[in-house]
Amino acid sequence: MALPCADDEGTGDRRTVPLPLLDGHRPGRLYTCRYRCGDACSHPAPNPTDNEYFGSILERTLSRRGALRAGAVVTIAAGAGTALAGTAAAAPGDRGRPGGGARPPRGLVYETVPVNNTDAVTVPPGYRSNVVIRWGDPVVEGAPEFDFEAQTPEAQAQQFGYNTDFCGVLPLGRDRLVMFNNHEYTIEPLMFRGYDEENPTEEQYRIGLEAHGLTVHVVERDRRTGEMRAVADRLNRRYTGTAEFVLDGPAAGSDLLRTSVDGTGTRVLGTLNNCAGGVTPWGTFLSGEENFNQYFANAGAVTDATVRTRAQRYGITTGATDRKWERFDKRFDMAQEPNEPNRFGWIVEVDPLDPAAPPVKHTALGRFKHEGATVHLARDGRAVAYMGDDEVFDYVYKFVSDDRMMRGNSRRAREHNRTLLTKGTLYVARFTGDSPPAEIDGTGALPADGAFDGAGEWIKLAAGDESFVDGMTAEEVYVFTRQAADAVGATKMDRPEDVEANPRTGRVYIALTNNTRRGGTPGGRVAPADEANPRNGNRYGHVIEFVEERDDAAASRFRWSILLVCGDPADPSTYFAGFDKSQVSPITSPDNLAFDGHGNLWISTDSGRNLAAGGLPGINDGLYGVSLEGPTRGRTTLFASVPNGAEACGPVITDEFVLISPQHPGDLDGASPETPQSTFPDGPGTQPRPSVVNIWREGRGGRPGRIGE
Repeated sequence: MALPCADDEGTGDRRTVPLPLLDGHRPGRLYTCRYRCGDACSHPAPNPTDNEYFGSILERTLSRRGALRAGAVVTIAAGAGTALAGTAAAAPGDRGRPGGGARPPRGLVYETVPVNNTDAVTVPPGYRSNVVIRWGDPVVEGAPEFDFEAQTPEAQAQQFGYNTDFCGVLPLGRDRLVMFNNHEYTIEPLMFRGYDEENPTEEQYRIGLEAHGLTVHVVERDRRTGEMRAVADRLNRRYTGTAEFVLDGPAAGSDLLRTSVDGTGTRVLGTLNNCAGGVTPWGTFLSGEENFNQYFANAGAVTDATVRTRAQRYGITTGATDRKWERFDKRFDMAQEPNEPNRFGWIVEVDPLDPAAPPVKHTALGRFKHEGATVHLARDGRAVAYMGDDEVFDYVYKFVSDDRMMRGNSRRAREHNRTLLTKGTLYVARFTGDSPPAEIDGTGALPADGAFDGAGEWIKLAAGDESFVDGMTAEEVYVFTRQAADAVGATKMDRPEDVEANPRTGRVYIALTNNTRRGGTPGGRVAPADEANPRNGNRYGHVIEFVEERDDAAASRFRWSILLVCGDPADPSTYFAGFDKSQVSPITSPDNLAFDGHGNLWISTDSGRNLAAGGLPGINDGLYGVSLEGPTRGRTTLFASVPNGAEACGPVITDEFVLISPQHPGDLDGASPETPQSTFPDGPGTQPRPSVVNIWREGRGGRPGRIGE
């Protein structure tokens, strides 16, 4: 069937666009593929291990009493060409009520946004939005206004960076908040006119380096209108690719982290490819360094075979990089600085209220392609950080601190809590299905017990100076965490990205974005389907829900089930926790997760546009609300969509406002500064600029109302 698309000009004219199912690779995202992750999907998967343990550890399966049920799931047929189901429209006077049935829970009562390809942030009727801050806007005092035609490194170092991903906020007082943003990566061909990818200039390299990193910025919200604006403040600052970061924890000072510039192994210039993150219970922000591998060149020229093998496991480029930064700074050339890549791939912590405190890279949380880290407190007050390694066939981790969080906001409490992530125990997850392996054949046919679910265990990797991995020292475990997880038989997952605990229930959710190579897709190392990743050629991703044993985040075991199997709700392969699929929105590639104050799950997506095979018009990425309890459990509906070519990032959900960060708007086929494929956010005649957008509901008398009510 065909779907109506929102009318860009407001003329009332509505077009219909055929929407075939996702094709696997990323048509229309050529720059994003290359500049975000080094075009990882066109290279062999870096995980060479088998890790097929399911048959041999069935005896470890816990009692199924109290298990979370996943329900019926079958696979999407290879090459399926069915059209996407349209989003069910809410009946007049029955806003957001599915088919006149059970009313959605508080926080999710809104009219579902139809899937669309509108070059704007599209919100439900009765909601409004405004841009809070955009690439190039001034951050620090004295920063110049943005000039696309005359960028300089000095200006960019003082301005909001490019491609914001994670966004977090903390209250400062009445209507004032401190906001934290990651700037994941740059797309130089869209940042500079006439950019020569084979011969970038040193000026362009320096601008790109300064456009990476982190921003701390104060914002104010007008409670009369709902609008939010960035404002000047002493707390405002940038941490770019040239800022100094401190390495701490058990691997700090290791020979594996020393370079010719830093003989101590404790000081690093810059942070790169910062993806998602987290807000800690003690009032700091966390940022995950993800696809750092693509910035480093010439791993193939390293003479030490062990170093080359370790670099290969992280996907570091054997030859020249796409950005070619190695031409301007030897630290990006492994042939000259073989340890420099080891200083990236960490979790970074920033205290927004203390500009004098250096940002810290925590080695105790391991080194891999961190999507982010989110902290939940164990029953005894210890900090538990959940983390995903965003790569096909890589793993889910957690860290449990040795010390307990100190309550309060005194100087002593803040100083103590900033040390919580420096010492503790690092674990990796092993998922075990509770069905015989022969029943999980990759076709998606349900096992005899009628559900994809099972048990799991957290396997110790290291604690302090003690390694639990044969043949590896503790320092090696922290620096080469992927190899340590390989050695203990962790479960190879379908791109684990955000891992978040529901603050109301303690249940934990994992966004598994996709993995077209599952089950034998040509072109890379593969793994067979298993009960936690049951579909071969998993194009659309899924979401796992799990409960720690005794409801304690520090437990060593858990029970899990599949909550959502994403894709076209018209196809029998998709599953929404048993909810009526005629009343849900199409969704693909779940990426970032968040929760509102009512305990509802929110999902932002990456690659929804690519439900259009071959670059045909498709659906834009967006932010979806998911009900987790009662008769509406599994109800998944689109709340906001982002502009053409953009990815939906950084969701923040509160009762008063929602923040979303459209990343890389206009990154579609044919995009260039001369032929922009989006004019978001400033309109016709302007260049697309990644931004942070504030969304609020209009209440009575024009004053803001409460989200989802």
